[in-house]
Amino acid sequence: MSKSRRLITFDWALKRLLRSKTNFDVLEGLLSELLMTDVKIVEILESESNKEGPLDKYNRVDLKVKNSQEELIIIELQYEREYDYLQRLVYAMSKTITEHLAEGDSYSEVPKVISISILYFDLGQGKDYIYHGTTSFIGLHTNDELLLSEGQKSLFGRQTVQKIFPEFYLIKVNRFDEIARNSLDEWIYFLKTGDIREDFTARGIQKAKKVLDILQLSETERLAYERYQEDLHFQASMVESTWDAGMVEGEIKGKREGIQQNAIQTLSRLLVRRFGEVPSEVHAKIQSADIDTLELWTDQLLDAHSMDDVFR
Repeated sequence: MSKSRRLITFDWALKRLLRSKTNFDVLEGLLSELLMTDVKIVEILESESNKEGPLDKYNRVDLKVKNSQEELIIIELQYEREYDYLQRLVYAMSKTITEHLAEGDSYSEVPKVISISILYFDLGQGKDYIYHGTTSFIGLHTNDELLLSEGQKSLFGRQTVQKIFPEFYLIKVNRFDEIARNSLDEWIYFLKTGDIREDFTARGIQKAKKVLDILQLSETERLAYERYQEDLHFQASMVESTWDAGMVEGEIKGKREGIQQNAIQTLSRLLVRRFGEVPSEVHAKIQSADIDTLELWTDQLLDAHSMDDVFR
């Protein structure tokens, strides 16, 4: 028997509660554990979720923050599968960088951006539940790694090439086995189960347990949250229904296309055997015909005295 949920979901927290400065330490805790450094949030910046459209109103939530190191951190949570999700990450990263580089600034002012994706669908193939992507340059002949000079380190305030380029973190929540082996896993455990145990010690997580307690919400907030959850379930049901219908339609279409290709190949082969070389315009006519027409032409081929008789 499943117990009733006492903590609100993290997507709602990103939308509402964690944008308040009084709750920055909750988000700082998660970021500090993931990035393995002490993160201090300076401000919440304008993000995509503040300009959401009808298709991703419930499917996607994101938040953009600036930390004390002048780094930009994009946190995105998404429920439904999106096959070109990685390409969208590249686009969002490029857009963020250009938006935060003022006209006339030198390239040394290009901001450092970290993208964190909390995903409730299976993206790509892999056994882990957290992936980290960085950029490095390796010599083709010497296999050595390109390093920054001392002058570059001083100018950029970074010690490695990887720290200049954007970084990506992919958290595949559904692959987590619900065994908290370290403090970061305690946060992933919450993202997967919606529960925070009393013995958890990760930075910010016990504060999260208090802040995200449903009982602490005002009546207005609680009703808004319940409506949001109902809409979320409805949206997921609609996506699933559309996906299943699409799979069936795709399978039927694939079978029809297979039958049509076989009919095209059969008719073309018989024409060559019966009349020799087939003109290009006849090939084009065959390729554009539907299954019923192809079967008719194949039947007419049996009694045809010329190629023209087949297509009369």
